[in-house]
Amino acid sequence: MSDVTKTPLLEAKGLHTYYGASHILHGVDFKVGAGETVALMGRNGMGKSTLIRSMLGLVPPREGSVFVRGQNVTRSPTHKITRSGIAYVPEGRGIFPNLSVKENLLMAARAGTGGKREWTYERVLETFPRLSERLSNGGAQLSGGEQQMLTIGRALMTNPDLLILDEATEGLAPLIAREIWNIIRTIRASGIATVIVDKNYGALLTLVNRCAVMVKGQLVFDDLAEKMNDEIVQKYLGV
Repeated sequence: MSDVTKTPLLEAKGLHTYYGASHILHGVDFKVGAGETVALMGRNGMGKSTLIRSMLGLVPPREGSVFVRGQNVTRSPTHKITRSGIAYVPEGRGIFPNLSVKENLLMAARAGTGGKREWTYERVLETFPRLSERLSNGGAQLSGGEQQMLTIGRALMTNPDLLILDEATEGLAPLIAREIWNIIRTIRASGIATVIVDKNYGALLTLVNRCAVMVKGQLVFDDLAEKMNDEIVQKYLGV
């Protein structure tokens, strides 16, 4: 596990975010270190996606600051923030349905920070063999699982330092979900930091270094994965 006392890759300090008059985030502090894998947990509607979207500039916070490698990016446009080595796989996937699998991947291809190009088109297809069988298919012709693989593959084509996955396996059949978890393990082993939102707490706990739990727009737990116990799960995550 990385030493997050060093300058984090991504850090939020005191974020207050609103949707109209609704106060969603209440002074949230959150950070991710280089190479670290973090689970962002919480019941539905607790502010997880809003935290991600606030850090990426999609929903600018009304108060607080966001830093990438110590640089204040709070008022920066989203494309500038993601260009600094962050890739985002949103809930709902966001693939281009009128582009082929190959086009979806190649349109995202670029070097990462320092010019690194570890995730090439060939490596992505090696990691996602299902996609290599469907290169000419349009995005809309893929199953839900294949669309998720395509979205993750497209994110990797940007050679990120940090990959953020919102609802990594939402709505996927168990077999496909297992495939996605294995792919995330491969990504983690490659040294890319990851933030993962998902309802499968059991799978997350086998994968992550740290767990952050949100309740009503506040972080109520942020510690090593081994510190998560049944009591915490029941109190904050139980149905």
